[in-house]
Amino acid sequence: MFYKNRSDAGRALSRALVKYSHRADVVLLGLPRGGVPVAFEIARELQLPLDVFIVRKLGTPWQKELAMGAIASGGTIVLNDDVIEGLQIPAATVANVAREEQLELKRRELAFRGSNEPIDLRDKVAILVDDGLATGASMRAAVSAVRAFNPKKVVVAVPVAAGPTCVQMAQEVDETVCLETPEPFEGVGQWYLDFRQTTDDEVRKLLAAAKLSLQHGSRTAPM
Repeated sequence: MFYKNRSDAGRALSRALVKYSHRADVVLLGLPRGGVPVAFEIARELQLPLDVFIVRKLGTPWQKELAMGAIASGGTIVLNDDVIEGLQIPAATVANVAREEQLELKRRELAFRGSNEPIDLRDKVAILVDDGLATGASMRAAVSAVRAFNPKKVVVAVPVAAGPTCVQMAQEVDETVCLETPEPFEGVGQWYLDFRQTTDDEVRKLLAAAKLSLQHGSRTAPM
């Protein structure tokens, strides 16, 4: 199955998450940038609050797309030991990449949220949303970081995922919603007709529109 774009994927996910509709104890957390347009559609359809939860992949120095781990809001780091040990990456190299990504993480938090405080997750159902899962390294970092805020339940919801990653994720959270697990799985973008990059400005507009929609109880679209 192909999704037209991230908005289309979000609407499909909202139907799978309808049991959480209009619940005061539920918070949607979109992983920027690509997860935010998906989460926005869920927030709008189910009238739920939306926030961002930022995760940065730790790419190897010579192949940025190959994840040796990830870092998330709150400073949580999850390392891919198989990649680090298999490629014999020194600990100092991992630490240097983590410091660089921490700076970018803080920049994005300021850019997306400004001076606004993050939504309180204590005793809430935290639904982490992304546009898909390949290795799952970024999502695992997000899950670990979210648990530090003491939610009562952690849910991972994605439109498409690699089958083994979805199975592994199910062992780490309270609930997983993986709409599609196609084989062979060659990458998240393969399953979208439009997979253009989401910009910082789009993320800001979607967060503002989601807040306005919740305040007025309407399906407000971003300006």
